[in-house]
Amino acid sequence: MGHLPARCVAWRGAGLKRKIGRARRAMPRHKRRMTKPADHHRDRLRRVLAHIDRHPEGALDVATLAGVASVSPCHFHRQFTASLGLPVHRYVQLGRLGRAAHRLAYRRWEAVTEIALDAGYDSPDAFTRAFRQRFGQAPSDFRAAPDLAAWRAAVTPYDTARNRLMGPGFSADQVTIVDLPDIPVAVMTHRGAPDAITETIRRFIAWRRGAGLSPRVSTTWNVFHAPPDINPSGAFRLDLCAGTDRPIAPNDQGVSAGTMPGGRCAALRVTGVGEDLEPAALFLYRDWLPGSGEALRDAPLFCRRVTFFPDVPAHEAVTMLYLPLR
Repeated sequence: MGHLPARCVAWRGAGLKRKIGRARRAMPRHKRRMTKPADHHRDRLRRVLAHIDRHPEGALDVATLAGVASVSPCHFHRQFTASLGLPVHRYVQLGRLGRAAHRLAYRRWEAVTEIALDAGYDSPDAFTRAFRQRFGQAPSDFRAAPDLAAWRAAVTPYDTARNRLMGPGFSADQVTIVDLPDIPVAVMTHRGAPDAITETIRRFIAWRRGAGLSPRVSTTWNVFHAPPDINPSGAFRLDLCAGTDRPIAPNDQGVSAGTMPGGRCAALRVTGVGEDLEPAALFLYRDWLPGSGEALRDAPLFCRRVTFFPDVPAHEAVTMLYLPLR
């Protein structure tokens, strides 16, 4: 059979499009919506979680959040629970208590009463009861010596629920190649079990405040010399760094002057609280590197903490993770 004239091919193509259009219009409306790429239901819930992040001290009742989602209150609570695995009130409570835990642990200069009120409690006693129920310690005891295992267990249900919609997802097009300069820094090194890192961070924060090198005026870096699951755990080493070219005066905290080596790096932007960067590191090593054509440099993985939770909402906290390349 010979080739059809071009006008016949065009006519057949137009006819096929008309048939597809008629078939689509004949479909039930709910099935037509399913063919759209955007998941409107998930987008609505993401909008709700972002609202909760931005307004942790505001009114976060079912009616208010249903309005944010543009969903009837009589359906919103069931949709929220079915999608996240936690009811609205518990998700909000765990988020507020988790934020309070950060402030208790890392902002010793803030009063417990202020933290309690910001968490939505009318009195310190009510806050203490709720906090002890979730974290196994009174707020004052937690501030003095946080139980890291209990802390992790308390926030895991919240993190699990949140990650269903707001969890990190990475792709190769999110990785950029950058060339960083050498950066003079003040360094405090943590050596030993990863579970003891909280106290080292607290000492470093105290030193930075005393030295006038808060994150508002000085960049913040971490250098990961060994992964947290290294065996034995005593081999774990992490450098906490603050960018500065000032001379470092002798001190009892073990802070010394150092240099963050620059050079070519693969850079990946990570959003979220940033306590667990292992999923992002795993993506770079396992998924991105093999197909990149790049080779690793003999230098450790490191990151810059650009914005911090709870200074900003969790979904606006940014960490730049860097993998050194040749």
